[in-house]
Amino acid sequence: MILADKLIRLRKKNGWSQEELAEKMQVSRQAVSKWESAQTIPDLEKILTLSALFGVTTDYLLKDELEAEEFTALDEGSALPRVSLAQANEYLAWREKAAVRIAAATFLCIIAVIPLLILGALTEYGRLPVSENAAAGLGLIVLLVLVAVAVATFLSCGFRNAPFEFLEKDAFETEYGVAGMVRERQKAYKTTYARYNIIGTCICVLSPIPLFLGAFTDDETTTVLALCVTLLLAGIGAVLFILTGVRWASMQKLLQEGEFAAQEKRKNKQKQPIATAYWLIATAVYLAWSFWSNAWELTWIVWPIAGVLFAGLMCLCNLLMERKNK
Repeated sequence: MILADKLIRLRKKNGWSQEELAEKMQVSRQAVSKWESAQTIPDLEKILTLSALFGVTTDYLLKDELEAEEFTALDEGSALPRVSLAQANEYLAWREKAAVRIAAATFLCIIAVIPLLILGALTEYGRLPVSENAAAGLGLIVLLVLVAVAVATFLSCGFRNAPFEFLEKDAFETEYGVAGMVRERQKAYKTTYARYNIIGTCICVLSPIPLFLGAFTDDETTTVLALCVTLLLAGIGAVLFILTGVRWASMQKLLQEGEFAAQEKRKNKQKQPIATAYWLIATAVYLAWSFWSNAWELTWIVWPIAGVLFAGLMCLCNLLMERKNK
């Protein structure tokens, strides 16, 4: 097998286009095209770079009689962790399961207030044979139980994901074949990712409709039920986002693309303390307002407002960091 055929096979196994290989080699796409069509042969420096890039020996690249790939030994002295094909498959399989658990926990957090709202509305108008205080107490118990289950799920996923945290925060290397495998999975999943995001967006946009319709009635119970339906729809939309978003993000982490590229990781490290402080303050505001006013049916509005403001805060942080880097 000649060098040209070997380059084509190695490039496709890594899931790279000619443009991507050219960028990594710091040459033009036309140069790569000529290598692969055997019109030209890379010089010795480029051969050494190709060897390091694909993780194969120079003998394999240059000797036509060598058909089987000969891989170079891993650099034991490298300071960067290396992700093997087995580790990448294990991580992707785990994140697929974690996506379901995280989505379920998020859904519980969103709907946790619904029992409190329904019990309060029914007892206020004498539709349940219990006092308002008893109904409020029962509703709070259900709310706390659901939130506790959700928090336990989040913590469990966090502990299980601990061995892979470096993928999100630090630079790393992947062994031969990892990038190609991940790109193939990403390509196969792209349609599902787009479909779920479109459906989730439509559901979230339409979710306030029941609340608007309930506002036109004079029956407070109907209004509360309409609010509950709105929360359910918002929860379903969030589930769709998380189910696909977690899996898509896991692929981007392994490929070190998008928000998990090296430059973005550095930004995220700088923004992490700000984000932590922000959500602690938002939680304190929510709890203080809720317990002071006892209007749990209203204070949930803190979270969507906090989410919108958080997006703006992160955009501001990005702008300031870009100006600083310039």
